[in-house]
Amino acid sequence: MAAPKVLIPMSDYGHDPTETSIPYRAFKNAGFDVHFATENGKTPECDKKMLRGATQKLLGATCQAVKAYDAMAATPEFTTPLSWSSPTFSLSSYNLIFLPGGHEKGVRQLIDSPVMAQHLASYFPQTVKPSTKNVAAVCHGVLALAVAKLPDGEHKGKSILHECDTTALPGMFEGVAFWGTRLFLGDYYKTYGVGSDSVETAVRKVLDNPDKQYANSIGLSPFVVEDKKYNYISARFPGDADLLAEKVVAMVQANLL
Repeated sequence: MAAPKVLIPMSDYGHDPTETSIPYRAFKNAGFDVHFATENGKTPECDKKMLRGATQKLLGATCQAVKAYDAMAATPEFTTPLSWSSPTFSLSSYNLIFLPGGHEKGVRQLIDSPVMAQHLASYFPQTVKPSTKNVAAVCHGVLALAVAKLPDGEHKGKSILHECDTTALPGMFEGVAFWGTRLFLGDYYKTYGVGSDSVETAVRKVLDNPDKQYANSIGLSPFVVEDKKYNYISARFPGDADLLAEKVVAMVQANLL
């Protein structure tokens, strides 16, 4: 059996190093064939504030995650990514699309891309169980799914997540990080600037019944949500990365049996 194929779409700059490298390491350890893609094939770079210096020590990646990121960043698949804006690019051959998060404003390149939204809108409906197609996302990666709209059919114009159970970065976590660092980091923790919706609010807005579909936890214990209809798993923040990776590997492997 061929190794499961994984694609990790990224902005040129700004994704969270833990949310990217910890799942990547788990995918590689499981024998998955992992590819990266950026808009024009430029080598991506994760948020430096989460990797080095005072902000890393206070709120950023652990030493383990920094080592995992440095190892990932030296691989040929990371340094020579595909171009997701190429007319020949397609998600159709992949068994898993994994969307890492990150709050640095550079991640808007991926979230706001109509091209990536179209790719995701074509792919996500194919993950209805049973299927060999899978999607997973964490933090702002969930927002990239939330803004992708179905192009046709009964639910045309609705988010591809409209009927899914999901989580994302809790509004409380985002607010604490923003207000706790505003004096020395400005609006660094608000991806779309002061006054914009939190990730949680933006995701809840696209759900058919957010009170039932949006699952939240403000505890620090690892937390993920697995949808019942789709092969889709979501998580909140870097603290969930190990559990998310474990659950996603198990989902992909089970769906290929």
